[in-house]
Amino acid sequence: MSFFSAPIAKLIEEFEKFPGIGHKTAQRLAFYVLEMPVGRVENLAKTILEAKQKTKYCSICGNMTDLDPCAICSSSTRDHSVICVVEDSRDIIAMERTREYKGVYHVLHGAISPMEGIGPNDINIKGLLSRLNGNIKEVIMATNPNIEGEATAMYISKLVKPLGVKTSRIAHGVPVGGDLEYADEVTLSKALEGRKEI
Repeated sequence: MSFFSAPIAKLIEEFEKFPGIGHKTAQRLAFYVLEMPVGRVENLAKTILEAKQKTKYCSICGNMTDLDPCAICSSSTRDHSVICVVEDSRDIIAMERTREYKGVYHVLHGAISPMEGIGPNDINIKGLLSRLNGNIKEVIMATNPNIEGEATAMYISKLVKPLGVKTSRIAHGVPVGGDLEYADEVTLSKALEGRKEI
């Protein structure tokens, strides 16, 4: 037996479908929305629908955008000879926050994962290979530091290296402000592998 009326139960159920949203948070969100003025609810619904309808993938890099090509791919101030390969559009935001990277990106929309039935043809590898003309100097693999991300980086680097394009991998290791005593063996070994001269 549900304690909520059918419309409220349905709203809670829809919020629970969001990643990281459990039942209690879904209830809080549902009641928050129900207590909002009708105008704000209509504006929220309109904004969600508009974002869904106007957002597409950049035909060059695969990033989510409302313009094609996206702002990064069409920028004349970016270094178009360096491509940073990421799994997801959200990874671009993380990289851009550093304000250090000045090249362009390529979004794979996933990683190779045989356990989940995701192979090389299921992610945007062909799009990357089509971009590797004579103007590309380096491909930086910035996939996640897990089994799937590592496998994807290795697979792509084996395809790219014979083309004469430098391939590199972002370093992984101990986070700034972290204590060595709390780092696991894999993290420490990656930190040692990625060490550089000072």
